[in-house]
Amino acid sequence: MNTELSQYTAIIGIDWADAKHDICVQSMDSDERKFSRIQHKVDKIDEWAQAMYQEHGGVIAVALELSKGPIVSALQKYNFFVIYPINPTTLARYREAFNPSGSKDDPTDAELALDILLNHPEHFEPLNPQCRDANLDDVS
Repeated sequence: MNTELSQYTAIIGIDWADAKHDICVQSMDSDERKFSRIQHKVDKIDEWAQAMYQEHGGVIAVALELSKGPIVSALQKYNFFVIYPINPTTLARYREAFNPSGSKDDPTDAELALDILLNHPEHFEPLNPQCRDANLDDVS
């Protein structure tokens, strides 16, 4: 396990869109990846976030192509998510390295965002690097 990521219980890659978000999740104690999709609705994001905390506990890293916007705002209200913005150009170049056609696929982009953070965490800073020692019993 990469020591820069050892504080996290899981890493999540998200490919955002206006109406839905594709998600790839990997627990830090497993190589298995789970894929899902949620609608961009406050109640659906809240349900998903609570489920992630129930499943993984602790602090969870989230990699996505944004540093602001509705999905970022929705995730920032949870003290157990640490958001790592990935520059869209970086993700596009990473995609091209493994898919020479460069064709975009949302579930694949969610997994690529996860891969980038998992394999190269030293190149990314959390969006809000404030202390995450908050009481995680208060997950809402």
